[in-house]
Amino acid sequence: MRYMAGLGGIRGSATHRIYSVTVFVILASLENVAIGLPVPLYDPISRSLGVSKGAVNLVTAASFLVTAVAAVGWAYTGDRSRRKPLLMGGTAIWAVGFGGCGLTHGYLTYFAFQMFASIGLGAVASVGFSVVSDLISPRRRGLVMSLWGLSHGVGTLAGTLVGGVLGAGASPDAWRRPFLLMAGLGLLAVLAYLFVYDIRRGQSEPELAALFEAGGEYRHRIDRSDVAVILRRRTNVWLILQGLTAQATFGSLVWLPQLLQSRAQTQGYPESTAIVVGSVFSVLFQLGGALSIIGGLVGDRLQRRTPRGRALVAAAGIFAGVPFYVVLFFVPLRVHISAGAGKSEIVLAVLRSVVTEPTVAACFLAALTALALTSANSPNWFALLADVNPPEHRGTVYSMGNLVNGVGRAAGNSLVSVMFRVLTRALPPPLNYATGLAVFQVFFIPTGIMYYLASRTVAGDIDAVRGLLRARGRGTGTGTPEEDQPVEATTGS
Repeated sequence: MRYMAGLGGIRGSATHRIYSVTVFVILASLENVAIGLPVPLYDPISRSLGVSKGAVNLVTAASFLVTAVAAVGWAYTGDRSRRKPLLMGGTAIWAVGFGGCGLTHGYLTYFAFQMFASIGLGAVASVGFSVVSDLISPRRRGLVMSLWGLSHGVGTLAGTLVGGVLGAGASPDAWRRPFLLMAGLGLLAVLAYLFVYDIRRGQSEPELAALFEAGGEYRHRIDRSDVAVILRRRTNVWLILQGLTAQATFGSLVWLPQLLQSRAQTQGYPESTAIVVGSVFSVLFQLGGALSIIGGLVGDRLQRRTPRGRALVAAAGIFAGVPFYVVLFFVPLRVHISAGAGKSEIVLAVLRSVVTEPTVAACFLAALTALALTSANSPNWFALLADVNPPEHRGTVYSMGNLVNGVGRAAGNSLVSVMFRVLTRALPPPLNYATGLAVFQVFFIPTGIMYYLASRTVAGDIDAVRGLLRARGRGTGTGTPEEDQPVEATTGS
């Protein structure tokens, strides 16, 4: 940190902290740009590498799983040590991996570079969550976590858009451009990380305020025996398990650009035009995710009235969003594009259709509502994990949830592609895509039930963690699992 000493009063100032938060949010967004990037490019990638589209999708599904598994190791290490070097290292790894994907000419090397990139991506979300949770007081966790979650959603949209627009073209190597761009952005991000503020673990907790004001430090770190403590909190169990079913549905939605692209192709547009149309429509239809801020605000407000608030908001949003998704999948789309139109003209034609074509407007409103409702899940999930776990457990418990999320997302992404192929025997594209995506909405039902079950245990788990932190703030906590966990209450209102 010698380079920071020369900056005088800037280090640790409000400006420095704002800069640091901005870097963390941008990096979380870039991570999801990387995840969404290949999806609209399945066709040109498969032709270039000489494999089927299913084989390229297999790489995406495997990358979800590898990212989630790697995140566990990154998070556990981050809960025991300094987090900034880990974030820099993870970012450098995924940048190199994406550069390799953009340069390779063989399927096996493409697969290997994607897996290498996925290892690095595992660091960004898990270690980053631990850092961000230390910046936010419990009172405002829903709002700030909605911004953190929103950066993930914006990144996924940007990945779809960048991949579809920058990667489309007559050249067989056009798909490589987005991968090389991401590699460059990742390396720039590593440089930006050099100047971020090292956030102290636990600094946002009211129960530890006196400790920090007296010049003390929160020195508790996770131990292997703490894994059992984490899993004894029943709220953690429900928050982790809900990701299996929730991400089965969200993983299937990765195919939304393919549904929209197929609709454009049935209108007679060539593949290059259809890729741009599908990507732009997909971005437009997912803008409702920006309304996760409302879900975070509602969760904050209701949480101040009852400890069950955040979990109930998430459950209600999941259940209410299902019918709007079904409408989105089945309402037909019509867009008018001149022959020989360039990319900018195609984008303008798609945007114009939202106000000139009634069916497009209906799809847009259905998508906006569906995403606004189901995205309430994200900020409240983040905030609940922070509420029911002490600072040294948060990265690890997040990574455990993220691992289950990765399994669910990979399963959803893979199984829905099998369903599309089976349905093709009776239903031609795009009807096979629409039907398959609608069927996968059923996995949202157990997700909502698990959030409701979490709402019944969350009050006792929050009280237990606050009692633990109060003891540590007074210097009476020992740090041992047996004596440092005063009450493992798991029942609530």
